[in-house]
Amino acid sequence: MTPPPLTDRKALSRNRARASRAALFLHEEAVFEVQERLIPVNRAFTAPAIVTPFAEIWQDVLPGAKIVPDAEVLDLQPQAHDLVIHAMALHWANDPVGQLVQCRRALKPDGLFLGFLLGGQTLHELRAVLAESEAAVAGGLSPRVLPMGEIRDLGGLLQRAGLNLPVADAFTRQASYRDALHLMQDLRAMGEASALAARPRHFTRRSLFADAAQRYHTAYGLPEGRIAATFEVICLTGWAPHDSQQKPLRPGSAIQRLEDALKAATKNSN
Repeated sequence: MTPPPLTDRKALSRNRARASRAALFLHEEAVFEVQERLIPVNRAFTAPAIVTPFAEIWQDVLPGAKIVPDAEVLDLQPQAHDLVIHAMALHWANDPVGQLVQCRRALKPDGLFLGFLLGGQTLHELRAVLAESEAAVAGGLSPRVLPMGEIRDLGGLLQRAGLNLPVADAFTRQASYRDALHLMQDLRAMGEASALAARPRHFTRRSLFADAAQRYHTAYGLPEGRIAATFEVICLTGWAPHDSQQKPLRPGSAIQRLEDALKAATKNSN
């Protein structure tokens, strides 16, 4: 049985269409991270592809790159690219493993995949105060903020998608806002307002948001009178399989038992 979709793709498209370039600082951070992470790779990528909801951000980052939207079916040809970047969209995917599989298939052997998405610590402050306010004012909880994956779980998706040498790491950025309403306005400007398929469709009481704003200021207020908001960005790295890559030893194939190695080490230290 197919589970219901997490994301309302039509609502997501509407949200992104209303986004403001000035508010896309997390996408700019992803551009910077890509440039920094490609330096130690020390390889010239001649056929890159970028999956992004905001093509204008990436237009001049990698010369000759094919830029495609993060549709459910990606416009990528099999084994056509030596680098595929999935930029700040996987957290909205109804089938994130499917997105990774499509990226892996688009890679040439030994091609590199880089994926950036919002992680589970993102907006933890807003989640907490909205849950408290809904329980206090409305007597129940509604799905308002997108559930996001934890780094330990997201790293496993790379292996499920058939990518080798998987690595998952993260960085956080903290922004400050006048109040919770200012934060929500900025989320809309980022194209990150709720597009959950199960989001509330009815009018929300103004008193709920007022209560949430007060709780936010009390719990997460900054000395200068503003509030803090956390954004966690997870980076997923993997390589399309190739015979030249390192491979783990098969179980039982070690040429020396661990017990013997420990005994030798103890003998040498005496």
